[in-house]
Amino acid sequence: MFMNDLIAAGMGETPATAKNGAAKDAAGGNRAEGPLATPPLSTFLTVGRRGFVVGAGAFAVGIALAGGPARADSTAGGLETVKGGDATPSLFIDIAESGEIRITCHRSEMGQQTWTAMAQIIADELEAPWEDVKIVQAIGHPRYGDQNTDGSRSVRWNFYRLRVAGAAMRSMLEQAAANQWGVAREEVRARDGVVQGPGMVPFLNRKARYGELAAAAAALPPPAEDEITLKDPSAWRYIGTAQSSLTIPSIARGEGTFGMDVRLPDMVYAVVARPPQVLGKVVSYDDAAALETPGVIRTARLPDATDPVGFNPLGGVAVIASDTWSAIQGRYALQVEWDKGPNADYDSAAFESALMETARQPGETRRARGDVDAALAAAETRVAADYYAPHLSQSPMEPPAATARWTDDGKVECWACVQAPQAARSTVAAVCGVPEDDVTINVTWLGGGFGRKSKPDFVAEAALIAREVGRPVKVVWTREDDLQHGYNHTVSAQHLEGGLDADGACTAFLHRTVFPPIVSTFQSGADNPSWMELQLGASDTPFDTPNLRLETGRAPAHLRIGWLRSVANVYHAFAVQSFVHELAAAAGRDPKDFLLEMIGAPRRIDPNEEGAEYANYGDPLDDYPVDTGRLAHVVRKAAEMAEWGRKTPTGRGLGVAAHRSFLSYVATVIEVDVADDGRLSIEGVWSAMDAGTVVNTGHARSQMEGGALYGISNALYGEISAKNGVVDQDNFPSWRVMRMAEAPRRFETHIVPSDAPPGGVGEPPTPPAAPALANAIYAATGVRFRRLPMIGANRDTLPLGQVGDA
Repeated sequence: MFMNDLIAAGMGETPATAKNGAAKDAAGGNRAEGPLATPPLSTFLTVGRRGFVVGAGAFAVGIALAGGPARADSTAGGLETVKGGDATPSLFIDIAESGEIRITCHRSEMGQQTWTAMAQIIADELEAPWEDVKIVQAIGHPRYGDQNTDGSRSVRWNFYRLRVAGAAMRSMLEQAAANQWGVAREEVRARDGVVQGPGMVPFLNRKARYGELAAAAAALPPPAEDEITLKDPSAWRYIGTAQSSLTIPSIARGEGTFGMDVRLPDMVYAVVARPPQVLGKVVSYDDAAALETPGVIRTARLPDATDPVGFNPLGGVAVIASDTWSAIQGRYALQVEWDKGPNADYDSAAFESALMETARQPGETRRARGDVDAALAAAETRVAADYYAPHLSQSPMEPPAATARWTDDGKVECWACVQAPQAARSTVAAVCGVPEDDVTINVTWLGGGFGRKSKPDFVAEAALIAREVGRPVKVVWTREDDLQHGYNHTVSAQHLEGGLDADGACTAFLHRTVFPPIVSTFQSGADNPSWMELQLGASDTPFDTPNLRLETGRAPAHLRIGWLRSVANVYHAFAVQSFVHELAAAAGRDPKDFLLEMIGAPRRIDPNEEGAEYANYGDPLDDYPVDTGRLAHVVRKAAEMAEWGRKTPTGRGLGVAAHRSFLSYVATVIEVDVADDGRLSIEGVWSAMDAGTVVNTGHARSQMEGGALYGISNALYGEISAKNGVVDQDNFPSWRVMRMAEAPRRFETHIVPSDAPPGGVGEPPTPPAAPALANAIYAATGVRFRRLPMIGANRDTLPLGQVGDA
């Protein structure tokens, strides 16, 4: 949803559905046929840094790459336009004569277990034995439909489609068996990799394994959508279970291939000295000392960046060497004179003050109900508060890395840890001036992504440098590169006001939000929050107050603005859920009870009826309504898990927050212990999530834990700041993340059983974490933290004496 909207606005379009004119054969024609086919990645890999795990000289590769097309008649069933995209079975399923079932995953695997979830959906409807399933990675190509792995939508947008593909393949196998036996398809049944015939007469031997039927099934047209029978949920074998991971065993054995692991014959390595400021340029450079560095081969200047920067490289000078270390040392020796460009005066501290001032002034109304001004004026008690959240870095464990190789006929093949391979394909084509059909993007595993690897600037760098030097090149980003030259989560200031009547009920709610929008990366001069960003926790506020208004203010961008796990939900939930707690305190009410009163009775909300342009994360409100009953339910469940209302010792407190994002509902309760000197201990986290139909409950729980920890870590320590347009942070000493000893002592999760359509899982657990933590600290100390981070990189304790209380 995010990338598609933004690309459509500023960089062209990403297809919403596949155009699979020639899908691969169901019996096994996908590995080496067709112009887009690519050999197995093992062809190009040598023993890497994991070689010691599997023994000297051995390297087992965990990724095969799904390549090209085979039979034109495999799309004849009319499954190209089902809900979610092309469900032609041969696009995703390949059954070998041995019985091995290869399932192609068109989304990127970055630890969230997308590979496993996609396989569970198909294998369940296919009636495939789990032990026969092997997953392979799709290349980036429009035939797969949307491949952008962000927005918590891999399952949500593919659940029905992949079920149809699996069920269609099962039907084709049953039809192939029925044809062989001269019976109607209704008389046979597929189960656990075997099609069983009628009669059960032993000497007729009327059963056949999938591998024995694969060739005959491949010759059949897929059934039409209305001829396919999906399994009843009560018959699911894999969906809704904690099925074992298809990736973790390979990672543990050192077999997985990440972007950093790729090696090609005759390959060299490159790092880039980029302009310190966004839109800075090279005036001149002296590479004499760099070229004297052992291992350095040459340098190459990259094209200067232009506004808008989009996904294009930032420019600068590349240092190419025989190994990464030599390239880095050569970059240290490089002498560059920079034109600092238009952002040289950016100072994040001064910008914070300007943002806050804007947030305190009346803004543009984006949603309205009732008369907020009159209600505030008539309120018995009036409460106002300002909140600030700084720039953040996604900082995945594996920084960006990409390898590119050009052929003699002017085509380029890339291997990269990308979340959006089609965006990478179009970006490389545009930057290099070649047709998209001449660009192949092979997707490796990602050592984390969090949105950073949706932006393929690093892939374009590799392609440009490889063409310049005439050899395969791997571009490596160091941690310093990632922190200082990435796409930062935006900075925000928010002003909230609320009115309470004599009974302590909220009668008015004003929310004003100001931040440089993501759209600024794709549209020069864009400074107004987009509707896409406002729907993430601002325009969809679910409160049952008679008077409500959302306003926005303008703010220009001075860094590259990108998205991070949960995007604008992070800062909107922090402000809104913290402010609800402040209203509860002003009313003398229990925070949990007051939050439930604000949410109100079960009902469905449509922000479009109150002036918003609300897209509901790209899905219809009829399918995914804003349901206050579901939100209230997770609040009650999390409170029950935490034993809300129990007496806590002095210095301890519980905080609660709840938020709907990516069509799922999460409530989190956090308990903290705060010593007199500000030393913080997180005693417990209790989180309840209603994500509709959950494919893998075990991995969903892991996402709940990881998402909350990500939110807590950023709330405590995360801040990207800048002076003179240059980012201050350069590595983990100045960009601090939560350490193991700081993790919650207790963590409990609950997944609400539901037959609703699947919602998001990877991102929704993050937004409630920061406000729940802030509310818990207030309950323990009486000190209200309205500015993030609460501690920062250079402290170890909460600055209790430096923060005004509520």
